Amino acid sequence: MTLTEIVDIQKIRADFPVLDQEINGKKLVYFDNAATTQKPIAVINALKHYYEFDNANIHRGIHTLAERATRDFEATREAVRKFLGAASTEEIIFTSGTTNGINLVASTYGRKFIKEGDEIIISGLEHHSNIVPWQMLCEEKGITLKVIPVNDRGELDIEVYDQLLSEKVKLVSVNHVSNALGTINPVKEIIAKAHAVGAVVMIDGAQATSHLDIDVQDLDADFYAFSAHKLYGPTGVGALYGKKALLEAMPPYMGGGEMIKEVTFEKTTYNELPYKFEAGTPNIADVVALKAALEYMDSIGRDKIAAHEDMLLQYATEQLLQIEGLRMIGEAKNKVSVASFVIEGIHPQDIGVLLDNLGVAVRTGHHCTQPLMKRFNILGTTRASFAVYNTIEEVDRLIAGLHRVKKMLA
Repeated sequence: MTLTEIVDIQKIRADFPVLDQEINGKKLVYFDNAATTQKPIAVINALKHYYEFDNANIHRGIHTLAERATRDFEATREAVRKFLGAASTEEIIFTSGTTNGINLVASTYGRKFIKEGDEIIISGLEHHSNIVPWQMLCEEKGITLKVIPVNDRGELDIEVYDQLLSEKVKLVSVNHVSNALGTINPVKEIIAKAHAVGAVVMIDGAQATSHLDIDVQDLDADFYAFSAHKLYGPTGVGALYGKKALLEAMPPYMGGGEMIKEVTFEKTTYNELPYKFEAGTPNIADVVALKAALEYMDSIGRDKIAAHEDMLLQYATEQLLQIEGLRMIGEAKNKVSVASFVIEGIHPQDIGVLLDNLGVAVRTGHHCTQPLMKRFNILGTTRASFAVYNTIEEVDRLIAGLHRVKKMLA
């Protein structure tokens, strides 16, 4: 199957102006999509339109600009509800991103409902943002943190997870997809098993939302967080889904404007969902532009995006494994488009610098997953991650660049 049978790659690439440039005299190849994706014209135009025509604060203004800004802001909430398969827009909280969403749950649900002697389970595949908030909560309240181990393929050991579960476990927090390895975790199974012992489940969806169809009701997730900038949207905005009953039981995360119903010096009452968790002036323009990103993905077809990325991953993996001394880190059966590897005798940072000299952008280092790197007894990896605008020809340039790196450094 050729690429043109899945997506119109040239048409798609024309939507991303950042790709039409040279780096160090070479046409840019952007393979750092797991860190952040590039933005299509539709998203850039949405930002521009808001600031040119609709810039106003939302919800409390009665003038035309405020009403237009409010309309578009809340239209994005409905788009996110549909995107995640949530039952109600009351269950969609706008945040600054996945990290903010996880910290919100830890600081509100965690502090109120998890007590000394209870247990929290995370996994060995987690990004630091799904480790540190739970460590902070555990240290504060005398809670025990337990970790699902990772096997040599980069998959979670579900048998050990079964052994870790007990009635002491009050919360399980795992990522849907590993940012460092691309592993797709069996979150539906993880959630069901946690619920069987009475625990609630937080899912870090940062790496999943641009690759997989998400249905929080089918998963039965209690909380699900994602970031817009991972799925062709703006930076500095994301969303947290939470089941309505849980959100209603949780105290506010921050105090200020919008999250209140009535304020007196004697007592403050709080706003209804979802506004109870949205204190202050939000990132209005970027929320509005998030809707444009979701619509852009829909215009291509998420199934086509996934098929295209999977083709790139399979081709890249085959080519990478032919490089002598190269070892793939993370060979899970179920993966999204992340190829993480080490080359014997060459530091990942040196690989990244030399590839950048050739116009190829990759990510190197520990990828904010230091415990995972320790599990594989490495300091870090070189990570090439693919998006819908990447091509087979670009993968070939990566492979050629790695051969050149080897000649220079091995």
